[in-house]
Amino acid sequence: MPAESITTPVAGAKPAPRGNLFGDAAALLLRAAAPERRHLVWGVAWLIVAAGLEALGPLMAKFLIDNYLLPRNARIPEIAGLLLGALVAGTLASWLRYRQLVRLAGLAMRSVQRIREGVYGHVLRLPMSFFDRAIIGQLVSRVTNDTEAVKTLYVQVLFVMLDSLIVLCGAIAVMLWLDWRLMLIVATLAPAVALIVTMYQRISGPAVTRTRELRSDINAQMAESINGMAVLQASNATARFTERFAALNEGHYQSRQRELRANAWLLRPVLDMLNVTLLAVIIGVMGTRGSSGSMSALEVGVLYAFINYISRVVEPLIQITMQFSQLQLAVVGAARVHTLLKEAETPVAADLGRVTEGAISIDRLDFAYQPGRTVLHDLHLQIAPGSFHGIVGHTGSGKSTLLSLLLRFYPAPAGSVRIDGTPVEAISEDHFRASVGLVPQEPFVLAASARENIAMGRELADAQIEAAARAAHAHDFIAALERGYDTPLGEGGARLSVGQKQLLAIARALAGEPRILFLDEATSHIDSETEQIVQRALTALRGQVTIVAIAHRLSTVRDADRIVVLNHGRIAELGTHAELMAIDNGLYQRLYLLQKLEEESELD
Repeated sequence: MPAESITTPVAGAKPAPRGNLFGDAAALLLRAAAPERRHLVWGVAWLIVAAGLEALGPLMAKFLIDNYLLPRNARIPEIAGLLLGALVAGTLASWLRYRQLVRLAGLAMRSVQRIREGVYGHVLRLPMSFFDRAIIGQLVSRVTNDTEAVKTLYVQVLFVMLDSLIVLCGAIAVMLWLDWRLMLIVATLAPAVALIVTMYQRISGPAVTRTRELRSDINAQMAESINGMAVLQASNATARFTERFAALNEGHYQSRQRELRANAWLLRPVLDMLNVTLLAVIIGVMGTRGSSGSMSALEVGVLYAFINYISRVVEPLIQITMQFSQLQLAVVGAARVHTLLKEAETPVAADLGRVTEGAISIDRLDFAYQPGRTVLHDLHLQIAPGSFHGIVGHTGSGKSTLLSLLLRFYPAPAGSVRIDGTPVEAISEDHFRASVGLVPQEPFVLAASARENIAMGRELADAQIEAAARAAHAHDFIAALERGYDTPLGEGGARLSVGQKQLLAIARALAGEPRILFLDEATSHIDSETEQIVQRALTALRGQVTIVAIAHRLSTVRDADRIVVLNHGRIAELGTHAELMAIDNGLYQRLYLLQKLEEESELD
């Protein structure tokens, strides 16, 4: 099935249901943190110790006020000991926080590295049917931008929120021990904060999700437009695509504005106001006690400690609520990555059979991309090892679909396609790919050297690479490059002609010494001279490799052992070129004569 074209409107990835966002993000977080569990536990433990040390400061100050300052008890050694203790506790707490921030940041970066590699590997293992509906820019955004959400969850969200929560719990416990009645006043802050957080989530949550989706759409349109730049300019569509991009960008801006307005109103300003109100109430209560004569001198230290601890309660709450914006962005990104990871990979076949000779058997093959819309109907075909078969037909006749099934890009019905007597689904992926070569219609060329493009990461000796290039008739033009096989070819093979790219693709396929070679309209975009070179290369391979060529140009398969003519998903005709041309008013005859007429008119 065709991939998305340049004219397809960029659509946002289907968002995960809101109820599943936190669950998916948590699942990804646990997956990322699993190898680092011990470091995470130690990090949390030391954060608790640091929070405890920080909580000692106001207690020591209370003890100093109540026992030394108010009674005017100037015991210098004891006062110095208290001050030194507070200094040591504060310094040790700061050092522990520094160490744990570094530890958690390292853990986060390792997790991002692990997740990113896992997502990339997972994408490479997805079936071709996934890429029929995927948008490249969105996939790139998930592998790069959305995986950063894991780091954000660790460092900017989990560390700050966990640290603030520990400090909050410690401050509450100490205040409860100092004066439970004043603590009840402070506790009234909890429902107010809960209300603020609820309002913030309701206002900013949809905006954050929409912002992430639109960012992905922007990446997708950028990638799509750059890939199709020649078409855009040739069809004078640049202005229309500029307007479409501007609409996406405006939507992203408005979503960010809604999110920022929610931050500005409901986070620090409101909590700062609550802090001031709470301080006023506490001081008022203590003042009322003093005016009624019920306040003892010792409660001055309690008042000082409470004022300090209130800031330690409110500031963590401010930090926690300030992180909700980052949390929502990170949760949306992590959920999108988790959704991608849940896509089913290509099934791993049991290693039950081997490709030895290259015989292909197709028996009672029916196939449909969608239920009720059958593309191939009851195909029967036997391809002998070492033979050359051509598959031709009108556009939409099922040629590419049949090739995709032979290549296992889509799962064929069990047992309907066999190689050397073994169902293709029972041959291991590695062995199948090593035994089968493909020359696509649009040759894929890496921005690397000719040597690397032929080897494609396989450990091939230089002699093997050169032998494959000679067999594909690509050696001469490669050797003529300034650095020979080590010459960088540029992005997309910019330094090569279309025909040279195709010969390079044939060399790449032959370098693996396949038993079966598939060609997907490999001569449709090359000139007649290069087509003859390709034909000579195929002739040299006959008898050694089973060749199946999907061809638009019938001259490419004219010398094939047999030509299969498809029509609306059925085998309409089968035979050699001479046999098919002998069928009066046959489909192949009409196709061949029509092409000859077109070629002659082009020459005129």
